Amino acid sequence: MNTKLYAVIYVVLFVFATLQVAVEFAGLTYWTAFWLIMALSAIKAVLVAAYFQHLRYEPRAITYVVAIGVVAAIALTAAASYSITGT
Repeated sequence: MNTKLYAVIYVVLFVFATLQVAVEFAGLTYWTAFWLIMALSAIKAVLVAAYFQHLRYEPRAITYVVAIGVVAAIALTAAASYSITGT
């Protein structure tokens, strides 16, 4: 595998994690911050699954199974967040 590609993806993941912390302290409304962090998390999850878990090079059926799990995790996170705020 290409070490430079892994290094670039690692840097992108680090930058996105830093952006998530910046969003937390930016003073945005709860739902704005929530959706920004969810979007960044989704992008990070796709990058990790595609490259570090090697799904990019696997048959599409395996990718779809993992994608269903990611969507379920996002839905459960959103539901939990919604129940905590009570709105």
